[in-house]
Amino acid sequence: MASSILRPHAPAMAAPRVAPAAPVDTRLAWRVALGALALLVAWIVACYWSTAAGMVSTWARSETFAHGFIVPPLALWLAWRQRDALARMTPRPQWAAIGAIALAGCAWLLGRLAEVNALAQFAMTAMIIAAVPTVLGLRIARTLMFPLLFLFFAVPFGEFVLPVLMDWTANFTVAALRASGIPVYREGLVFVIPSGTWSVVEACSGVRYLIASLMVGTLYAYLSYRSNRRRWIFVGFAIVVPIVANWVRAYLIVLLGHVSGNKLAVGVDHLIYGWLFFAFVIMLMFWIGGRWREDPLPEGGVRAVSNPPDTAMQLASTTAPLRVSRFWVASLAAMLVVAFFAVVQSRFNAADAAGPVQLAPVATTAGWTGTQGALTTWHPVFERASATYDGHFVRGNSVVGLYIAYYRDQDASRKLVSSNNVLVHSEDRAWRRLTQGTTGAMMVGSTPVDMTTAELVHGGEHLVAWKFYWIDGRLTARDAVAKLLTAWARLTHGRDDSAAIVLYVPASDAVAAAPLLQAFVRDQGAAIVAALAATRERR
Repeated sequence: MASSILRPHAPAMAAPRVAPAAPVDTRLAWRVALGALALLVAWIVACYWSTAAGMVSTWARSETFAHGFIVPPLALWLAWRQRDALARMTPRPQWAAIGAIALAGCAWLLGRLAEVNALAQFAMTAMIIAAVPTVLGLRIARTLMFPLLFLFFAVPFGEFVLPVLMDWTANFTVAALRASGIPVYREGLVFVIPSGTWSVVEACSGVRYLIASLMVGTLYAYLSYRSNRRRWIFVGFAIVVPIVANWVRAYLIVLLGHVSGNKLAVGVDHLIYGWLFFAFVIMLMFWIGGRWREDPLPEGGVRAVSNPPDTAMQLASTTAPLRVSRFWVASLAAMLVVAFFAVVQSRFNAADAAGPVQLAPVATTAGWTGTQGALTTWHPVFERASATYDGHFVRGNSVVGLYIAYYRDQDASRKLVSSNNVLVHSEDRAWRRLTQGTTGAMMVGSTPVDMTTAELVHGGEHLVAWKFYWIDGRLTARDAVAKLLTAWARLTHGRDDSAAIVLYVPASDAVAAAPLLQAFVRDQGAAIVAALAATRERR
């Protein structure tokens, strides 16, 4: 039996250990990356300064959007809460994100050419958001997704829902008063009860409550819940609750004024009661939402990220020498893209021909004769028009008013399609709008147009008005289409000559006015379009 010989064995070789990442490298990467990011963000704001200044100006003058001042600090605070998770990550530039900046730049240029402030402001904010993955990388941007998206609340947006919210508020208030046994006579947004006359104006629409509730509710949902399902449910709750609460608020204020003989809720206390009621509703909403609150995860609500199985490879990649120049190169490349769109837009501004506008006269046909001077005390509201015409045309016993507001070299403060340019303001003490709608296709020359209609009343005076737009030779009655046509005109012809045309007649209702207005459009429509085309050539 062979004896076994014991031989010493060489000690098993231990698996190579990779030294942990050098902290100094990560800290250096973050310092350089944050510096490059700050430079890029500052460059975006500088290149699009007029857009940024417009946002701040809106925050300052409008109570509806005053919350914009606290959105950037809140976003920074939300990002700071993620500092522990971010400390475990190494920033790495993502060149593909420059494409997102380019897309946002295209949207910004379109917004400026069409003078849609909200689109330009959303696009500029999107550029700032896209700057984060460009310089820091997609992984870090995903970690900061909510703080970044929260920045969109800084954009003044939402006034387009004013007419709808005002109608809903008036409908509910009138229905609730009638259900309470109070007789109501309604004309548009104005209603009369035995104790007095009330009207739903813009401040009564509830849009302030809605926007404030949506922002605060979204923040609350993010901080209070971990389930996205619960978050979305609460956000929907934050949209519905202020709308319904505003209806109840309006009804209670009218009811309080009625039962007190118009001694309460008719002055400044009207607004005080409204805000107190809204504060109570918001507190109630948070109390209800708190019953389903979820405890946050450790480290500020961010899930810990464990190392992948191949730890050696992961650590080796983090200990590789950092090329900090990559952050500056990515930032500078993005800055060139940002500057490109600003330069293009400035070239369009330089092409604008400043100077006074002289409207060409409208030729008369088919027995119509034109006369300067307004037909009634009513005037459409079109602010800062380059030129206006306010007159009327007569044929026998028929008379039709014509108002033209002509715009050239439009900018953020002077533009054809704007929420401030309306047939009558909701707060007008004299005239008020009863109804609105569309005519169906009306032939203006050889172009069919679905004109906007409105019935207006002042005391015993009753008017029916039709409105449409002329945009560099093209006709439409839709605001969105008018904006797009304006942008297209500037892109193709380098000019933005546009006009609003309003036709109106004294009539008891839209049906009675239709034959006369149709006859005038048929006879004079082509002449009006020809006059506007002639005005365009007078540059």
